[in-house]
Formats: sequence, C-alpha cells, structure tokens
Amino acid sequence: MKERTIVIAGATSEAGLAVTRALVASGARVVATGRDAGRLRPLADAGADVEVSDATSVEEMTRLASRLGTVDGVIPLVGGWRGGGGLAGQSDADFDALLPALQAVRATSRAFDEALRASEAGRFAVVSSTAVARPLAGGANYAAMKAASEAWTRAVAQGYAKAARDTAEPLRTASVVFRTKGALDPAVLAPAVLALWTADAADVNDRIIDL
Repeated sequence: MKERTIVIAGATSEAGLAVTRALVASGARVVATGRDAGRLRPLADAGADVEVSDATSVEEMTRLASRLGTVDGVIPLVGGWRGGGGLAGQSDADFDALLPALQAVRATSRAFDEALRASEAGRFAVVSSTAVARPLAGGANYAAMKAASEAWTRAVAQGYAKAARDTAEPLRTASVVFRTKGALDPAVLAPAVLALWTADAADVNDRIIDL
C-alpha cells in the first residue's frame, strides 16, 4: 500500500477511524474528509491528512480531486440507520436523514472517476446491508437507500469495465459493494478494505462482498 492515496469521505465514524488506522499502518496516505474539524482530529492523530469538506457535494469533492491528482481508492462512509414502526413509520424526515449516504456515493464516484481510472489499481467501495436482499417494512427507507447506492456502485463498475474495453486496456479499476448484516463492525471492515488491493481488479469489479 506504500505510495497509494486513499480518500475516506465522511470518515468521522468509528469505521472511518478503523479503516484509516489500518491503511496508515500499511503505508498508505489517507485523506479523510468530514464537515466538522473537531471530529476530524482523531483521524489526524491517526496519521491521516484531513480535509473539511462535504462528501455529499460533487462540487467540493471535485475540488478535492483536482488538488490530489491520481487517487488509488475512494471509500464513502456517510451512513446511519433510522427506521421502525412498520410501513406507516417510514417518515419523510427519516428518508431525508438517510439520503446523504446515497448523495455521498454519487458525488464521490463522479468527482474521482478520472483520478481512479488513472491509477494502476483504483478502487471504489461502498458499505451496504443485507437488508437490500431481504427488506422489512420497518426498514423500507433504509433498504431503499442502500439498494439505490448498490445500483449506483454497480453502474460505476460497468463504466470502469467499458472504459477498459474501449481503450483495449486491462481493467485496473474496480467498484465494489460490501454488505454487512446488522451493525457495521469496524474491525471486520478494515481488513476487507485492505484486501481490495491484493486482488486483481477483474476479480473484484462489480462484486458484492459479504462481511
């Protein structure tokens, strides 16, 4: 992982800190983003370069991408869960609170598309949920948002594969979905992220990996 630059967008969760520590320990340069400078301090202490930036804004992510140049990985970790109350309990307020997770997937994949495809081993990865495969009425908002994020991420994978075919180049960039059952375990996510760079892009592009 030495000399690789990995962007963790929306990195101020426990998962973001765990992934940052694992990547830094492997020799990678980590760029961690968040909207609150205070919440970014633990990531800076862990060895990341921190950027006060909104992961849901394609404009802010594009500005960051232009400053960084080639990037070897982007992992949007904006997330959270809200639900319960059956179908009647799926409020618009909860839907709106969950929407930034999808917005971050869209913004980061678009902003860093060129940078990731320029890398010798670009990786884009999102965290989803097994709720997509078995949605419940009380979690319909959440499952719908995760399903949309998965669809977008798989479309990104198709774009990477098409670009490689169109240029008659080997596939070097991969887009991956991690699915977790229940609460995300940072200790499980961190090694799974590291493993993305030990596999060939063709073997992981458009894959759903259960954690």
